[in-house]
Amino acid sequence: MNRKSTPDIAAPAQPGRECPLCPRLVEFRLKYRASDPEWHNAPVPSFGPVDARLLIVGLAPGLKGANLTGRPFTGDYAGDLLYATLADFGWTRGTYGAHADDGFELNDCRITNAVRCVPPQNKPVGAEVNTCRPFLVDEIAAMPNLKVILALGGLAHGAVIQTLGERKSAWKFGHCATHDVPGQPLLINSYHCSRYNTNTGRLTTEMFADVFALIAKHLD
Repeated sequence: MNRKSTPDIAAPAQPGRECPLCPRLVEFRLKYRASDPEWHNAPVPSFGPVDARLLIVGLAPGLKGANLTGRPFTGDYAGDLLYATLADFGWTRGTYGAHADDGFELNDCRITNAVRCVPPQNKPVGAEVNTCRPFLVDEIAAMPNLKVILALGGLAHGAVIQTLGERKSAWKFGHCATHDVPGQPLLINSYHCSRYNTNTGRLTTEMFADVFALIAKHLD
């Protein structure tokens, strides 16, 4: 998986720090800017090279994870499991330190969220997913080597399916399921790597590793 990034590929559009598009999320953002001004408290940009073959899509930043650190899946348990698994499969460089300036890098892999701002109770509503969709559309279109999209959780799966111009009812979510959408990168599903899912046994580290073994098989 050790591929060098191509620096001259144009980066996709990212929402600005003061993005006004979702009033509920703006209000929530401003609340935490007031109470915790040292946090990121802004739309979280994607992480990883644009010329990657793998794009991982989560639903939204975690309050004390990416919303705090400014990097997807960084600073919470979901990131601990995700980045450790990516490292096991050779998709990383450096040591993950759970903060944005730890020097940790992704190799042939990029990570984003369907909704870029942290939502109350970690649950964006449908209108917010729809409003943020153009950024995911641009993300996918800007990746010239994209071969596989991994959707973490059913809500992220639905957001990706709609981004690809398909009906959610035609493509059912399932752990380790693959979806060969015509004319699009291969879509693969995984249960979300949240502490809730691992604590309840819905997702084990072995099950999560199986997803990345499947991705590696398709890429290789």
